[in-house]
Amino acid sequence: MSDFRRNCIERKPLIGTFAAIPHPVAIEVTAASGVDFLCIDWEHSQISRERIEDLIRAADVHRVPAMVRVPGHQAEDIAAVLDAGAAGVLVPRVSTAEQARAAVKATRYPPLGARGVGPGRAAAYGYRIPDYLANANEALVLAIQVETAEGLANIAEIAAVDGVDLIFIGPGDLSVSIGAMGPAGKDRLDAAIGTVTKTALSAGRAVGIFRPSPDDIGAWAQAGISFFMLASDTMFLGASLAAGVDAARAAKHAEEKN
Repeated sequence: MSDFRRNCIERKPLIGTFAAIPHPVAIEVTAASGVDFLCIDWEHSQISRERIEDLIRAADVHRVPAMVRVPGHQAEDIAAVLDAGAAGVLVPRVSTAEQARAAVKATRYPPLGARGVGPGRAAAYGYRIPDYLANANEALVLAIQVETAEGLANIAEIAAVDGVDLIFIGPGDLSVSIGAMGPAGKDRLDAAIGTVTKTALSAGRAVGIFRPSPDDIGAWAQAGISFFMLASDTMFLGASLAAGVDAARAAKHAEEKN
Protein backbone atom coordinates (compact mmCIF):
# COMPACT_ATOMS: atom_id res chain seq x y z
CA MET A 1 0.00 0.00 0.00
CA SER A 2 1.34 3.43 -0.88
CA ASP A 3 1.95 5.91 1.92
CA PHE A 4 -0.68 8.20 0.43
CA ARG A 5 -3.48 5.64 0.58
CA ARG A 6 -2.36 4.42 3.99
CA ASN A 7 -2.35 7.98 5.33
CA CYS A 8 -5.80 8.58 3.88
CA ILE A 9 -7.49 5.51 5.29
CA GLU A 10 -5.68 5.79 8.62
CA ARG A 11 -7.04 9.34 8.85
CA LYS A 12 -3.69 11.06 9.11
CA PRO A 13 -4.13 14.86 8.76
CA LEU A 14 -3.58 15.76 5.11
CA ILE A 15 -3.68 19.20 3.50
CA GLY A 16 -3.81 19.56 -0.26
CA THR A 17 -5.24 21.84 -2.90
CA PHE A 18 -6.95 21.73 -6.26
CA ALA A 19 -4.74 22.32 -9.29
CA ALA A 20 -6.63 24.11 -12.04
CA ILE A 21 -3.86 25.90 -13.96
CA PRO A 22 -3.07 23.76 -17.01
CA HIS A 23 0.72 24.07 -16.93
CA PRO A 24 3.45 21.93 -15.33
CA VAL A 25 5.15 25.02 -13.85
CA ALA A 26 2.08 25.70 -11.70
CA ILE A 27 2.10 22.08 -10.56
CA GLU A 28 5.79 22.21 -9.63
CA VAL A 29 5.32 25.46 -7.68
CA THR A 30 2.34 23.99 -5.85
CA ALA A 31 4.11 20.70 -5.14
CA ALA A 32 7.14 22.57 -3.75
CA SER A 33 4.97 24.54 -1.31
CA GLY A 34 4.72 21.75 1.25
CA VAL A 35 1.26 20.35 0.42
CA ASP A 36 0.68 16.70 1.30
CA PHE A 37 -1.01 16.05 -2.04
CA LEU A 38 -2.68 17.88 -4.89
CA CYS A 39 -5.78 17.17 -6.92
CA ILE A 40 -5.74 18.00 -10.62
CA ASP A 41 -9.22 19.32 -11.36
CA TRP A 42 -10.35 17.88 -14.67
CA GLU A 43 -13.99 18.57 -13.80
CA HIS A 44 -14.01 22.35 -13.33
CA SER A 45 -11.00 23.64 -15.27
CA GLN A 46 -9.64 23.92 -18.79
CA ILE A 47 -7.21 21.03 -18.31
CA SER A 48 -7.39 18.59 -21.20
CA ARG A 49 -7.04 14.84 -21.00
CA GLU A 50 -3.77 15.05 -22.96
CA ARG A 51 -2.33 17.53 -20.45
CA ILE A 52 -3.09 15.48 -17.34
CA GLU A 53 -0.14 13.13 -17.79
CA ASP A 54 2.32 16.04 -17.97
CA LEU A 55 0.83 17.54 -14.80
CA ILE A 56 1.11 14.25 -12.93
CA ARG A 57 4.70 13.95 -14.15
CA ALA A 58 5.46 17.44 -12.79
CA ALA A 59 4.09 16.49 -9.36
CA ASP A 60 6.25 13.38 -9.40
CA VAL A 61 9.34 15.59 -9.63
CA HIS A 62 8.68 16.65 -6.03
CA ARG A 63 7.30 13.23 -5.00
CA VAL A 64 3.91 14.74 -4.15
CA PRO A 65 0.91 12.46 -4.78
CA ALA A 66 -1.31 13.81 -7.54
CA MET A 67 -4.87 12.56 -7.70
CA VAL A 68 -7.36 13.69 -10.36
CA ARG A 69 -10.95 14.82 -10.04
CA VAL A 70 -12.53 13.26 -13.09
CA PRO A 71 -15.43 14.99 -14.90
CA GLY A 72 -18.02 12.35 -14.04
CA HIS A 73 -18.57 8.64 -13.60
CA GLN A 74 -17.21 7.31 -16.89
CA ALA A 75 -14.99 4.27 -16.36
CA GLU A 76 -12.90 5.32 -19.37
CA ASP A 77 -12.02 8.66 -17.75
CA ILE A 78 -11.06 6.98 -14.49
CA ALA A 79 -8.88 4.45 -16.30
CA ALA A 80 -7.22 7.18 -18.35
CA VAL A 81 -5.96 9.18 -15.38
CA LEU A 82 -4.88 6.08 -13.46
CA ASP A 83 -3.02 4.80 -16.52
CA ALA A 84 -1.31 8.20 -16.65
CA GLY A 85 0.07 7.61 -13.16
CA ALA A 86 -2.42 9.38 -10.88
CA ALA A 87 -2.23 8.41 -7.21
CA GLY A 88 -6.00 8.18 -7.09
CA VAL A 89 -9.27 9.64 -8.29
CA LEU A 90 -11.95 11.90 -6.88
CA VAL A 91 -15.29 10.99 -8.42
CA PRO A 92 -17.85 13.82 -8.26
CA ARG A 93 -21.61 13.76 -7.68
CA VAL A 94 -21.90 10.28 -6.17
CA SER A 95 -25.47 10.15 -4.90
CA THR A 96 -26.25 6.43 -4.65
CA ALA A 97 -24.59 3.23 -3.51
CA GLU A 98 -24.86 1.94 -7.09
CA GLN A 99 -22.76 4.87 -8.31
CA ALA A 100 -20.23 4.25 -5.54
CA ARG A 101 -19.96 0.59 -6.54
CA ALA A 102 -19.44 1.62 -10.16
CA ALA A 103 -16.56 3.87 -9.07
CA VAL A 104 -14.96 0.96 -7.20
CA LYS A 105 -15.39 -1.27 -10.24
CA ALA A 106 -13.73 1.31 -12.52
CA THR A 107 -10.82 1.95 -10.15
CA ARG A 108 -9.83 -1.59 -9.14
CA TYR A 109 -8.48 -4.50 -11.18
CA PRO A 110 -10.18 -7.91 -10.91
CA PRO A 111 -11.22 -9.56 -8.70
CA LEU A 112 -12.10 -6.35 -6.82
CA GLY A 113 -13.18 -4.46 -9.93
CA ALA A 114 -13.18 -4.46 -13.71
CA ARG A 115 -10.48 -1.94 -14.69
CA GLY A 116 -8.82 -2.85 -17.97
CA VAL A 117 -5.10 -3.53 -18.28
CA GLY A 118 -3.18 -1.13 -20.50
CA PRO A 119 0.43 -0.19 -21.33
CA GLY A 120 0.21 3.35 -19.93
CA ARG A 121 2.71 5.47 -18.06
CA ALA A 122 1.75 3.95 -14.69
CA ALA A 123 2.87 0.54 -15.98
CA ALA A 124 6.08 1.94 -17.57
CA TYR A 125 4.38 1.89 -20.98
CA GLY A 126 3.96 -1.85 -20.86
CA TYR A 127 7.34 -2.86 -19.45
CA ARG A 128 6.16 -3.32 -15.84
CA ILE A 129 2.55 -4.38 -16.16
CA PRO A 130 2.84 -7.33 -13.73
CA ASP A 131 4.50 -5.15 -11.07
CA TYR A 132 1.86 -2.46 -11.46
CA LEU A 133 -1.01 -4.94 -11.35
CA ALA A 134 0.39 -6.49 -8.17
CA ASN A 135 0.20 -3.20 -6.28
CA ALA A 136 -2.40 -0.94 -7.90
CA ASN A 137 -5.45 -2.12 -5.94
CA GLU A 138 -3.62 -1.52 -2.67
CA ALA A 139 -1.95 1.74 -3.66
CA LEU A 140 -4.58 3.84 -5.42
CA VAL A 141 -6.98 6.10 -3.52
CA LEU A 142 -10.66 6.13 -4.37
CA ALA A 143 -12.43 9.22 -3.03
CA ILE A 144 -16.07 9.79 -3.86
CA GLN A 145 -17.68 13.19 -3.60
CA VAL A 146 -21.01 13.59 -1.80
CA GLU A 147 -22.52 16.92 -2.81
CA THR A 148 -26.23 16.46 -3.44
CA ALA A 149 -29.40 16.15 -1.40
CA GLU A 150 -29.80 12.64 -2.79
CA GLY A 151 -26.29 11.75 -1.68
CA LEU A 152 -27.02 13.12 1.79
CA ALA A 153 -30.16 11.00 2.02
CA ASN A 154 -28.26 7.91 0.89
CA ILE A 155 -25.05 8.47 2.83
CA ALA A 156 -25.37 5.34 5.00
CA GLU A 157 -25.67 3.09 1.94
CA ILE A 158 -22.89 4.94 0.10
CA ALA A 159 -20.48 4.76 3.02
CA ALA A 160 -21.10 1.02 3.36
CA VAL A 161 -19.74 0.25 -0.12
CA ASP A 162 -16.55 -1.80 0.10
CA GLY A 163 -13.63 -0.34 -1.82
CA VAL A 164 -14.37 3.30 -1.11
CA ASP A 165 -11.45 4.82 0.78
CA LEU A 166 -12.72 8.32 1.47
CA ILE A 167 -15.96 10.28 1.43
CA PHE A 168 -15.28 13.81 0.23
CA ILE A 169 -17.81 16.54 1.00
CA GLY A 170 -18.41 19.27 -1.56
CA PRO A 171 -20.03 22.07 0.51
CA GLY A 172 -20.68 24.38 -2.45
CA ASP A 173 -22.85 22.05 -4.49
CA LEU A 174 -24.33 20.52 -1.35
CA SER A 175 -25.47 23.94 -0.13
CA VAL A 176 -27.20 24.59 -3.46
CA SER A 177 -28.79 21.15 -3.56
CA ILE A 178 -30.28 21.35 -0.05
CA GLY A 179 -31.21 25.05 -0.23
CA ALA A 180 -28.62 26.20 2.31
CA MET A 181 -26.66 28.86 0.47
CA GLY A 182 -25.09 31.87 2.14
CA PRO A 183 -25.01 32.94 5.79
CA ALA A 184 -28.68 32.13 6.30
CA GLY A 185 -28.06 28.50 5.36
CA LYS A 186 -24.89 27.98 7.40
CA ASP A 187 -26.47 26.03 10.25
CA ARG A 188 -28.34 23.75 7.87
CA LEU A 189 -25.22 23.14 5.78
CA ASP A 190 -23.09 22.49 8.86
CA ALA A 191 -25.66 19.97 10.08
CA ALA A 192 -25.58 18.19 6.71
CA ILE A 193 -21.77 18.09 6.76
CA GLY A 194 -21.93 16.71 10.28
CA THR A 195 -24.35 13.98 9.21
CA VAL A 196 -22.13 12.89 6.32
CA THR A 197 -19.05 12.97 8.54
CA LYS A 198 -20.51 10.95 11.42
CA THR A 199 -22.07 8.39 9.12
CA ALA A 200 -18.93 7.90 7.06
CA LEU A 201 -16.72 7.61 10.14
CA SER A 202 -19.09 5.07 11.67
CA ALA A 203 -18.73 2.99 8.49
CA GLY A 204 -14.95 3.11 8.78
CA ARG A 205 -14.39 5.61 5.95
CA ALA A 206 -12.08 8.58 6.10
CA VAL A 207 -13.71 11.95 5.44
CA GLY A 208 -12.50 14.91 3.41
CA ILE A 209 -13.85 18.35 2.64
CA PHE A 210 -13.16 21.39 0.49
CA ARG A 211 -12.46 24.61 2.36
CA PRO A 212 -11.82 27.94 0.65
CA SER A 213 -9.65 29.12 3.56
CA PRO A 214 -7.96 27.54 6.61
CA ASP A 215 -10.10 29.48 9.09
CA ASP A 216 -12.31 26.59 10.23
CA ILE A 217 -10.12 23.58 9.46
CA GLY A 218 -9.42 23.11 13.18
CA ALA A 219 -13.11 22.87 13.96
CA TRP A 220 -13.78 20.34 11.22
CA ALA A 221 -10.72 18.34 12.24
CA GLN A 222 -12.23 18.04 15.73
CA ALA A 223 -15.35 16.62 14.07
CA GLY A 224 -13.24 13.84 12.56
CA ILE A 225 -12.44 15.18 9.10
CA SER A 226 -8.82 14.44 8.23
CA PHE A 227 -8.46 15.20 4.50
CA PHE A 228 -8.64 18.86 3.52
CA MET A 229 -8.67 20.34 0.03
CA LEU A 230 -7.67 23.94 0.66
CA ALA A 231 -8.79 26.34 -2.08
CA SER A 232 -6.95 25.99 -5.43
CA ASP A 233 -3.89 27.27 -7.20
CA THR A 234 -5.98 29.89 -9.00
CA MET A 235 -7.60 31.03 -5.75
CA PHE A 236 -4.22 31.31 -4.02
CA LEU A 237 -2.77 33.20 -6.98
CA GLY A 238 -5.62 35.70 -6.99
CA ALA A 239 -5.70 36.16 -3.21
CA SER A 240 -1.93 36.58 -2.92
CA LEU A 241 -1.77 39.07 -5.76
CA ALA A 242 -4.71 41.06 -4.38
CA ALA A 243 -3.09 41.16 -0.93
CA GLY A 244 0.19 42.33 -2.42
CA VAL A 245 -1.48 45.06 -4.46
CA ASP A 246 -3.46 46.26 -1.42
CA ALA A 247 -0.28 46.36 0.69
CA ALA A 248 1.61 48.26 -2.00
CA ARG A 249 -1.16 50.82 -2.36
CA ALA A 250 -1.38 51.24 1.42
CA ALA A 251 2.38 51.80 1.62
CA LYS A 252 2.23 54.31 -1.23
CA HIS A 253 -0.65 56.15 0.44
CA ALA A 254 1.21 56.26 3.77
CA GLU A 255 4.32 57.65 2.06
CA GLU A 256 2.31 60.32 0.29
CA LYS A 257 0.80 61.43 3.64
CA ASN A 258 4.28 61.81 5.06
